[in-house]
Amino acid sequence: MVDGRWLFGNTKIMDGRTVWRGCCVVGGDNGTIWWLMTDMGFLQPQMGSTRAVLQVFESYQKARVSFVQTVAELATRPQNIEALQNAGVMSLLRPLLLDNVPSIQQSAALALGRLANYNEELAEAVVAGDILPQLVYSLGEQNRFYKKAAAFVIRAVAKHSPQLAQAVVDSRALEELVICLEEFDPGVKEAAAWALGYVARHNGELAQAVVDAGAVPQLVQCVQEPELTLKRISASALADICKHSPELAQSVVDVGAIAYLAPLIHNPDARLKRQVCSALAQIAKHSVDLAELVVEGEIFPKVLKCLRDVDALVQKNSATLIREIAKHTPMLAQLIVNAGGAAAMVDYVNETAGNARLPGVMTLGYISAFSEALAMAVIADKGVPPIAAALVAETEDHVKAACAWALGQIGRHTPDHAKALADANVFPKLLEVYMDPASSEDLRNKSKRALKCVLQKCVHLPALDPLLHVAPPNVLKYVVGQFAKVLPHDVQSRRDFVTNGGLQKIQEVDAEAGTELRAHIDVINSCYPAEVVRFYAPGYSQTLLDQIDNYQVPSN
Repeated sequence: MVDGRWLFGNTKIMDGRTVWRGCCVVGGDNGTIWWLMTDMGFLQPQMGSTRAVLQVFESYQKARVSFVQTVAELATRPQNIEALQNAGVMSLLRPLLLDNVPSIQQSAALALGRLANYNEELAEAVVAGDILPQLVYSLGEQNRFYKKAAAFVIRAVAKHSPQLAQAVVDSRALEELVICLEEFDPGVKEAAAWALGYVARHNGELAQAVVDAGAVPQLVQCVQEPELTLKRISASALADICKHSPELAQSVVDVGAIAYLAPLIHNPDARLKRQVCSALAQIAKHSVDLAELVVEGEIFPKVLKCLRDVDALVQKNSATLIREIAKHTPMLAQLIVNAGGAAAMVDYVNETAGNARLPGVMTLGYISAFSEALAMAVIADKGVPPIAAALVAETEDHVKAACAWALGQIGRHTPDHAKALADANVFPKLLEVYMDPASSEDLRNKSKRALKCVLQKCVHLPALDPLLHVAPPNVLKYVVGQFAKVLPHDVQSRRDFVTNGGLQKIQEVDAEAGTELRAHIDVINSCYPAEVVRFYAPGYSQTLLDQIDNYQVPSN
């Protein structure tokens, strides 16, 4: 502006709306405008106060932007959470969700989400502050950036407990989240699918609410989208729905989910394969029919390649999927064996450790449980040694218990199966675990049952000899019982039983009359001359010494 210059024509006053025709002279740098004459007569001088007012609002807006962005940044660090909470940050963020500046709304929602994600107490504060209804309303009204932030807050609240997830359901968020699954923007779909999955994972009632909101068809549609992240999150949400009951799994199957999930086992993205295997496992676990539908998705032998994947979670989830199929029927177990699944699972058990090993061990146990032939297939694929090694090497009792159970399923069928365990030196290992005072009750029970069912089939007596000297009475009766079955019909075994110290050992056993153990010992003793039995009886040497003391040497 130039002082003293006359301007003619159309001149706008400073609010930018009213146009006047006339002339004016522009004042000094402070923006004063002196109107001299217009079509409507003379006007009073107008000061530049509008600019000053606007500067106040601009400063306030900048302060709000700075506040929410700083809080959102501070909320990313756990050490700041308590200080923010004590400062009353939740009540300060709530009105900013309704700010007239979109970026402030988004930053406020992001900050709330990060706070609620930190712990259950802050998530409860979001619910108590009636913030959820505001977020739900905004999901249907705001732009895509705000929708992503709002869905993040809902997910952060829902993840902590069934009660908080129920609060999300009560706020009618599910319907709006399902609508978000139809958005064009993939990021909005991802945020909505993630939130729905976190609601569904807690229990069957919440998962049913997600189904009733119409989420399943949209989630299956999202699985077909090209974006990998959207595929992963949608598959994970479907798994969270399926896991609770056969009915929920059936609702996913009914919209054709298997046909779109099964081919993704081949996808090179490891994180997607994890979620796909998990979802299919959650479907297959409930019933024979659902397991057969998964198999009909042509996952074999493709899924066996996942057992050798470089990603450990892909390996574990694919092993879990195979386990959930194998457990149902002999036909499904045979299908897995025919596809090379038993051998692949033996390699998997050999190469893994800890909880990752568990589904492999259980799969071999399930396969072996159905029939002699299937158990022998596991033996032929060298399945016993790695399970026996895991029984000793693992530190977690539940993994050891699974190993004991699987070994029992393999060896319980015939003497040949039992001998395979004997050859792998399984009996002392099971007995050691059973007698370990540090073992859990479940591990002790499974070890005892495995010993019982396998020992009752074992006729390979050299494998039983060591147990005679260390087994407690409640296990010893099964060991002695096998000797009682074999010795009456095998002369060489009777001789070996004496030379190995077995006959002497059972004479030392204090078995009460009328017990099963006493009956077995009597059967064994009847296989030998009375003189031999007396010779190995406790105290017989003392009897001989007493006879020496009492013996009268004949005089010449």
